[in-house]
Amino acid sequence: MACDLSKGRREPCKDSVGGIKAFYFANFNASIFNEFTETEGIIDNLLSSPTTPIDLYKYELRDGGHSLEDANETSSENGTSFVTSTLTAIVKKLDAATREELQLATFGRPHVIVEDYNGNYLLLGLENGCDVQVNQVTGGAMGDMSGYNLTVTAKERQLSRFVDPTIVGDDSQTSVVEGTTI
Repeated sequence: MACDLSKGRREPCKDSVGGIKAFYFANFNASIFNEFTETEGIIDNLLSSPTTPIDLYKYELRDGGHSLEDANETSSENGTSFVTSTLTAIVKKLDAATREELQLATFGRPHVIVEDYNGNYLLLGLENGCDVQVNQVTGGAMGDMSGYNLTVTAKERQLSRFVDPTIVGDDSQTSVVEGTTI
């Protein structure tokens, strides 16, 4: 692996915004790490020859309080470098069906795709999957939040990978399972 830099970067235009529009859980599949392909840094194929599409379970988000951060940690003493990705999200409204699904996410180590408001899709847990922590919350006052605070973490060798948006919902690659409104 080459370590020498090859490009610089100019100051970009001010045409992007922050925020997360949705995230998608996918059950862990080790084949994804072994078979994905990418072109110019964007994953354009998750599985080389899928027999069935990967189910993506969509969670829509609105308003603030959601974020994704990739924190690179390096150690010159140990010669190591890795990234901890952290997604925080608020899923509003308590209900039994959502509780059951989020509980299952805590037992597994799903892959997570995050969709931001700039049309970017980022894959967390490509190689190792993600750990999901769920806090069920109901506030003390009528105007307080009632729902779930999620913290999704992944430890990987590289920053979260960009995913070609056409993969999401492409019947040959993925099948998006929309949630129900309670």
